[in-house]
Amino acid sequence: MALAVREMRLSEVGLIIDYFHGATPEHLEILGVDPTRLLAPAVWRERFEHEYALPVERRTRVAVIWLSDEHTVGFSTCDKIIVGDSANMHLHIVERERRNQGIGAECVRRSVNIFFEMLRLKRLYCEPNAFNVAPNRAVQKAGFKYVKTHMTVPGPFNFRQPVTRWVLER
Repeated sequence: MALAVREMRLSEVGLIIDYFHGATPEHLEILGVDPTRLLAPAVWRERFEHEYALPVERRTRVAVIWLSDEHTVGFSTCDKIIVGDSANMHLHIVERERRNQGIGAECVRRSVNIFFEMLRLKRLYCEPNAFNVAPNRAVQKAGFKYVKTHMTVPGPFNFRQPVTRWVLER
């Protein structure tokens, strides 16, 4: 298996939109996503187009794609970006059969390297739903340190939920 992680191209952002809009209600629930808060696909694509037109240091989000033998297996995004300081990372395996097989930790390690370099970060946070075991395990294996578990609304598509905050510092 040849694993590759690289910055996601604008032509590939449909992967993110399709992932969320095509997810089962059960999967969205474990992610902590409220489907009624998702943007319409066309609106979401316009937002990506606007973001990609900006220099990286002015973007509110950046994304990387995870490939195994040139086949997409997942992606990671960063938001809450403070260039030169910190950002929040999100991670998703798009193929159901590839989840819980350990590929996430290596993809996270490689994503982290890109995000730290691209955004000149000192620290990177990740706050998966506390009940979603796979991403919590993946970030821990990738070297993130536990900070706390708390209740919050982690993003604009989420409902209030318990999340586990992890941090990786350099």
